[in-house]
Amino acid sequence: MSDISAEDLIRLLPQTLAVFPLEGVLLLPHGQMPLHIFEPRYRNMIEEALGNGRMLGMVQPRTSQPQPVPDEAEIFETGCAGRIVSFTETDDGRFLITLKGVCRFRVSQELPLFRGFRRVIPDYATFRADLEPASEEGIDRPRLLTAARAFLMLKDISCDWQAAEQASSQALVTSLAMSCPFEPEEKQALLESHTLARRSELLISLFEIAMLTTDAPAAGTRH
Repeated sequence: MSDISAEDLIRLLPQTLAVFPLEGVLLLPHGQMPLHIFEPRYRNMIEEALGNGRMLGMVQPRTSQPQPVPDEAEIFETGCAGRIVSFTETDDGRFLITLKGVCRFRVSQELPLFRGFRRVIPDYATFRADLEPASEEGIDRPRLLTAARAFLMLKDISCDWQAAEQASSQALVTSLAMSCPFEPEEKQALLESHTLARRSELLISLFEIAMLTTDAPAAGTRH
């Protein structure tokens, strides 16, 4: 086991970070996200990230935006830095990458555009615990699985439940939070949940609220 502290690890993270603003997209520490990059400015962004510890930040715009997100769109203060763990370039110049979440950050300052993409000075200090094994204490796993089954059935989304049952609670919570079709504001709330247990509680609430909303009678209906 490494003797390097979270504070030491933070100092190894990039102090300037290219950010990719995407609405409704959630990257969490330890989660993996495939990305298909084809715009010239975002190909520039990936090239820059490959030379900067292979690190890239994912953020959401604060309000709904057309795609691609305009450069002047305001972004949330909290995002997640990820490391490019796989990279393929196609014959026509597109990049296919996989990003693995490392640590959340707060935007300390946004820098001028560079080669067409956005950059920030990240502050990782609030989220130093992301660099250590997450505590799974306080997670109501049976309730989470029950609520997730009902929600995914409602949304007609398939799931490998055998793999879900065998996964660690951290992997289960992270996978559900990243992959389920929540609203952008809900995704942001999941990102900003301080602990894994709180993120699990929020997930359960989102699942159960969706079921209650679906089961609720239409306005004006009498019994």
